[in-house]
Amino acid sequence: MDVNRMGVDIGDIVERKSTSLKDHSGSVMALDAYNIIYQFLSSIRQPDGTPLMDNEGNVTSHLSGVFYRTTSMLENGIKPIYVFDGKPSELKNRTIEERRRIKEKSRLELEAAIEEGDTERIRSLSARVNYITPAMVQEVKELLTYMGLPHVQAPSEGEAQASEMSARGLADGVISQDFDCLLFGARKLYRNFAFTGRRKLPGRSIYVNVIPEEIDLEATLARHQLTRDQLIDIGMMVGTDFNGGLKRVGPKSALALIKKYGSLEAVLAAKNVTIDNYELIRDLFRNPPYVEVKDLQFIPPDLDKLMDFLCEKHSFSAQRVQPYADSILKSSKSRTQSSLDSF
Repeated sequence: MDVNRMGVDIGDIVERKSTSLKDHSGSVMALDAYNIIYQFLSSIRQPDGTPLMDNEGNVTSHLSGVFYRTTSMLENGIKPIYVFDGKPSELKNRTIEERRRIKEKSRLELEAAIEEGDTERIRSLSARVNYITPAMVQEVKELLTYMGLPHVQAPSEGEAQASEMSARGLADGVISQDFDCLLFGARKLYRNFAFTGRRKLPGRSIYVNVIPEEIDLEATLARHQLTRDQLIDIGMMVGTDFNGGLKRVGPKSALALIKKYGSLEAVLAAKNVTIDNYELIRDLFRNPPYVEVKDLQFIPPDLDKLMDFLCEKHSFSAQRVQPYADSILKSSKSRTQSSLDSF
């Protein structure tokens, strides 16, 4: 299962500001689970580029990332709800096939780099050849359960379900790297919440500072005097997971075209071009598959099962895990006390 997402690149026209975890104490956040897990699989690596593994040789980078970063969110008073992908839309078949092709190319290049002993290229390529397996998904769900946290199984796209939860007021925002969430209606998108600090650029000996940011849908629409439908049209012109977009059209030029012509239909007619299935794609962003969310509960963690799962089953250091487990319990008690104080 490949979740190396591309998404829609409208970053140049969104309204964003720097933020931090502590700024969102008391918030409920819907997390695009596959997007975040893929980040952990790509970034949490040993010096030689291989992922973290337990004593049985099973990959544990995803578990490490989810456990430690989620604990950090809890310590800052954030209530996280991980939302998992279901069956992808048939409109996404082109993107899925393209990602499969790119990943296979990277896999072959990695094999060649290993044969040549090119350590730097091995590290770079290893981060690109990642797969989220059904077993990994089940492991993360099991981990979240022991941490006392709810999760949601989406009928289709996880970011669509998470965004709809935000739009309906069930979550204060969506944590994801994908700007698609704005097209799906997320009121606020939070990027770089999975990793902060200095990050090495893939394949380059360059480090950049990564700062969490908040992107506001309404502020973005107001800044450019757009409707959400027009933002969706801009996304389709740039290219989404469901279509390839128009040639030589980036977010700023797409914005200019919408401001001039008003709608995607008018742009296509004026430029004598087409986007396959654009009406279906627009409707998917407007009305994505969604499952009703009820009775999501944040309960006390089961520390015995948590320690057994991480330390006995997956070879985590008990000495390192224990303080974080204690912190999760403390956060749970704090939530309970806050609920009692509100009466």
